[in-house]
Amino acid sequence: MNGSVSIHATTKPALPAALTFGGSMDLLAEQLETSRDMDFLHEIGHRLAAADPIESIMDRVLDFIADLVRCDSCLVYIAQGEKLVLRASRNPHSDLLNRLGLQMGEGITGWVAEHRQTVAIARHAWTDARFLMFNDLPEDRFEAFLSVPILCRSRVVGVINLQHRQPHHHTEREIRVITTIGFLVGAELELARIESERMEMQRQLETRKIMERAKGIIQRQLQVDEENAYLTLQKLSRQKRRPIREIAEAIILGEELRATPA
Repeated sequence: MNGSVSIHATTKPALPAALTFGGSMDLLAEQLETSRDMDFLHEIGHRLAAADPIESIMDRVLDFIADLVRCDSCLVYIAQGEKLVLRASRNPHSDLLNRLGLQMGEGITGWVAEHRQTVAIARHAWTDARFLMFNDLPEDRFEAFLSVPILCRSRVVGVINLQHRQPHHHTEREIRVITTIGFLVGAELELARIESERMEMQRQLETRKIMERAKGIIQRQLQVDEENAYLTLQKLSRQKRRPIREIAEAIILGEELRATPA
């Protein structure tokens, strides 16, 4: 049995007034860890508020998680439509970033995204029925596997995966902190997605205006209708091997230069 579980945060019972010396030391260690966790979460929140590049934030997050859990691998997948794409990794994998992906519901990672639930497997992760092996990822031969959804307003925007070469039981604290990081990063990723969509819409609108203006110039110069003006743009784009927008911008620039008094 691989010990696959879904874990939810619970409230800890109050500690008794009388503690043994060992218990006091354990409590002190836990308080120090909690303080350290809070310092990091505050730092992440500050970076998000300061609009640091998301890549910089994710690199810092990966470093912290790997140090917190002492894991051997930490990967972040980001949702892009119906796919999850590898966007950040504690290990090199530079050749796989933005290239390796899987469908929602595919593998443990896809299952976590689809069901919005954390999966923690202490040993023999590859024996889980949901497991999907990637030959390009040596981590897929590791023993322990923790997969946490990155959420924003109940919408999945990504998944954080942690893996260990040796069997490892993920504590409630580890999962709680990583889940909190997921919430913080999830909000920023969602804002980045919205901003990206806004910029893409703006770019498309600008391109449409440029195309309309260039077609108007061609129509006047060649005495053709709108359809043939567009076909002319396409032909020039193929001949010059340049994007059609660049051709349109060149036509507009030429018209403006001709209209400028010598």
